[in-house]
Amino acid sequence: MQTKYGFLTLACALGFAGSALAQNQGVTKTELKLATIQDLSGPIAAIGKQARDGMQLRVDEANEQGGINGRKIVLKVEDDGYDPKRAVLAAQKLVNQEKVFAIVGHIGTAANLATFPVMFPKKVINFLPLTAAREMYEPLNPLTYAFIAPYYNQIREAVPEMVKEKKLTKVCTIYQDDEFGEEVLKGTEDGLKDMGMQLTEKASFKRGATDFSSQVAKTKAAGCELVTLGTIIRETIGTIGTAKKMGFNPVFLGSAAAYSELIPKLAGKAMDGLYATMAAQVPYTDDASNKPLAFWATKYKTKFNEDGGIFSAYGYIVMDMFLQAASKAGPNLTTDSFIKTMESMSFPTDIFGSAPATYSATKHLGSTAWRLSQVQDGKWKVVSEYHTK
Repeated sequence: MQTKYGFLTLACALGFAGSALAQNQGVTKTELKLATIQDLSGPIAAIGKQARDGMQLRVDEANEQGGINGRKIVLKVEDDGYDPKRAVLAAQKLVNQEKVFAIVGHIGTAANLATFPVMFPKKVINFLPLTAAREMYEPLNPLTYAFIAPYYNQIREAVPEMVKEKKLTKVCTIYQDDEFGEEVLKGTEDGLKDMGMQLTEKASFKRGATDFSSQVAKTKAAGCELVTLGTIIRETIGTIGTAKKMGFNPVFLGSAAAYSELIPKLAGKAMDGLYATMAAQVPYTDDASNKPLAFWATKYKTKFNEDGGIFSAYGYIVMDMFLQAASKAGPNLTTDSFIKTMESMSFPTDIFGSAPATYSATKHLGSTAWRLSQVQDGKWKVVSEYHTK
């Protein structure tokens, strides 16, 4: 799939195919300098802070154990406010001034895409960004790795199953008018096309919007029975809350971007019934079914004085995966050695219930597996097994 950044990433991939990638930026005898870019002040700051803290927890654990191959891990953090223009400035600082080895877990589709022209010419790795957009691994590029099943795949596979199970006939979508939202839109359209159906109605909103009354009114007027949501946290709450006030009660299905404990925590009972695709589980401290996860959640709360969430888990997971690969790459760490190592890495299921992930020279997406969860009595409950189509 080509985007306005697609030709650049393809050119980078082709250009690197015949040239050495070795470089030592961010690597000294005593330190390995990494970075992350998060929204710490914008519309998704709540989850950006979680991701930062989850990464920091894993970095602190590694440093307490002596670092990686004798190197202390240094994590630089920049705030982009969920704004692609600010993301470019953040990347320029991290790549050109801080001279980091890799940017890990950068949040947001549009923000990630905007930074590629800054990172790739300097051979800085974009490692497991917190977005499930296909552009994170297509076209194949030796400097990018992804781990979340694409929003497009999640929704394309989930819609037909939900339509059949609930015997629905009118499917609509409300989505953010950017690269992320368009993945949900396209997944919905193609999932219906697979069944010989068409989308009944669609309504978009601009990033940062707070009023969803016109979008909800449009889908209500169309008689929609299932509404897929290309929304994150605030937009999910706003859309469903508006629908409840209008007496509109379809089945709502979000992507992994809408799978956050903050949604029922902030909006209460009104969110019960919401479905979302997901992989890793929300880390609840009272999860009697997963004691290691509950222990981790308690450890996180002790360190940061607040409950961890799904993006805390994501931050921890992506940093842990990076450190595993860096450790296996050995003491003579370069971009070349890291890439060679990653292209033979396998990661088993972790305490968060993530599906196993594998990488190769031709496969930079670790897993396409997803599950379905639903908000029940204010908490997310897993309601399906993994789908690995």
